[in-house]
Amino acid sequence: MSGSKSSPPAASVNAASDLVDTPLTMTVHDLPTPSGPGMQRQVSGRWKMMAVLLVCAAPIIASYLTFYVVRPGAQRNYGTLIPIATPAVALPASTKINDLPDIKAVALDGTASNLRAFRGQWLLVSVAGGTCDAACQQRIYLQRQMRESLGRDKDRLDRVWLITDEQPVDVTLTAQVQAANVDAYALRVSSAELAQWLKPDVGQQLSDHLYLVDPIGRWMLRFPADIDPTKAKRDLERLLRASASWDRAGREKPEQL
Repeated sequence: MSGSKSSPPAASVNAASDLVDTPLTMTVHDLPTPSGPGMQRQVSGRWKMMAVLLVCAAPIIASYLTFYVVRPGAQRNYGTLIPIATPAVALPASTKINDLPDIKAVALDGTASNLRAFRGQWLLVSVAGGTCDAACQQRIYLQRQMRESLGRDKDRLDRVWLITDEQPVDVTLTAQVQAANVDAYALRVSSAELAQWLKPDVGQQLSDHLYLVDPIGRWMLRFPADIDPTKAKRDLERLLRASASWDRAGREKPEQL
């Protein structure tokens, strides 16, 4: 039949031609740029998420820093703090705990006084006999240096040397120590009465320390026997700074000795 060898339909021809291998082509689209609006929204969202996480974690971070870094329980003071409630031994009934006791004192010129007359100022106290050995001289010198280092606050601190015997003050003291005694107070007191108020550290003598008394008259700080003046000065500065709102220099002082 004349129609049996006719050509295939055009659609079949086109389908066959589609099966022929041809090179692949790829289209690359531009990536988002950092300045694009999409990227800016993404960055903003990440910052907000980080801020929320930090706010949630802040209490935990603060607690760890407080415990492991700040450590509020750690001792910051260099000298030994004497609590107000520390029991005293055989103090007169009229004496408050740690308060300046009712102890008679005598100046080097024979003038009678009383330790309670020194209330109203911070007192840096040393204790020694009249002969004042090398260690005594060093403490008196440190008293002066520590006071002078306070600058404008030095007038809020008096230096007191309590002499616990009847020995004459050694006139052979060096010129440096004699200069350190300018504007200081030297008073003879009963060693037995003084021992009922001030207490040395374990294994130390009463004369081994410098003692700090506050303006109310309370003994509150005892510096180590092998005192570091720089660290002791920091204690003084902190205490004077903390009391600046209520303590002022200028009380009526006893007669200069």
